[in-house]
Amino acid sequence: MGLLKEFKEFAVKGNMMDMAIGVIIGASFNKVIDVLVKKVLMPPLSYLTNGIDFKDKIIILRDAELNSAGEIIQEKIALGYGALFEAFLDFIIIGFTVFIVVKFMNRLRNKAQDTKDDTVVTPKDIQLLSDLTDLMKEQNELLRNK
Repeated sequence: MGLLKEFKEFAVKGNMMDMAIGVIIGASFNKVIDVLVKKVLMPPLSYLTNGIDFKDKIIILRDAELNSAGEIIQEKIALGYGALFEAFLDFIIIGFTVFIVVKFMNRLRNKAQDTKDDTVVTPKDIQLLSDLTDLMKEQNELLRNK
């Protein structure tokens, strides 16, 4: 019964919606990066390397086995290092983009938490804590001077 209550609180607080929105945006972002790598970055790279298509680059470990009729008995076994290269490029782009977004968000959060900065509205909880800190400093000064 306690688990159900905790889940209800989790869902009502909005965490579940935030997580769902993050998953949806992440999936869409993944598609955008996939197209960016495969359709925008890889063709010029292929052009610069005299037409090498990286997604087709493989290392064959064992060739396919054919019977006397030419039918495949056993598929070939190969390492697709070109696909790995494309996936690694996806990872680098996504990682750099997330780094830039987090850096921007941290800058905005730090600016919002600065109570002395009048250009941005400081959240009430941060403002209250700052006011309490200032009052405690004043009180300590008064007690020291007595």
